[in-house]
Amino acid sequence: MDAVATDFNRSLKQFFIMGFLTRQQKSTNPTSKFMEWKSNNKSFSFYNKELKQNVEVKLPLTFLVLEEFHTIKGFSDSDQTGIYSNEILQISAEEFEVKTFKGRIISKGVYSDIKGAVNAAGGNYHKSIYAVTKEGELINISFKGAAVSKYSQFTEKGAWKRLKDEWVTIEDAEDHKKGTVAYSTPNFKFNTSLTDYEFKIVEAKANELESYMDGYLAKDEATKVEEPALVEDKIENVPF
Repeated sequence: MDAVATDFNRSLKQFFIMGFLTRQQKSTNPTSKFMEWKSNNKSFSFYNKELKQNVEVKLPLTFLVLEEFHTIKGFSDSDQTGIYSNEILQISAEEFEVKTFKGRIISKGVYSDIKGAVNAAGGNYHKSIYAVTKEGELINISFKGAAVSKYSQFTEKGAWKRLKDEWVTIEDAEDHKKGTVAYSTPNFKFNTSLTDYEFKIVEAKANELESYMDGYLAKDEATKVEEPALVEDKIENVPF
């Protein structure tokens, strides 16, 4: 068999192989907004890629919780850039990989082992909540410090069981003061239960998120949020 025939057969074989193999495409996070609590403004904020600026989301905010994760965010003075990490479900068992936007790895390991190094570098623990709004929008809500404690109090003593079928509303905030620093935490309360129509909308969004997160958690990638949204946090980077 001559070389031309051999190359033809090889190409034909590759054609059929390519027809049977499905190349996995990198999935896109279906979340439309990554919102953070802004203590000074008593509101939320997210980075708008099109406008290239942070946009305020005023209260009230009503949402249904789909899933809760743990992550690290902050600002590195030494690198003059933001800090981020992967998102994990079990903080006592899974490892964080904490980086700056310039690519420097700050620390890697279980949170209890790396907390000191992370805090010293300018990073703080954040609770990352994926949720659906009343308007059917898939969002991510990020809390740190006292806001995390406030949310934990809200869901304690079995109240977390209500999260699966009841809307949560934040209408206002509570003022606090630690030393000379004034700050605020959101006031959470349960709203109405899901209607059958709302359940279908939430279920569809939950399936979208689950499909993405299954691939994300399998790859154990770090979630690199847009840097400008984190750089602004340098102004409000108090641990509470």
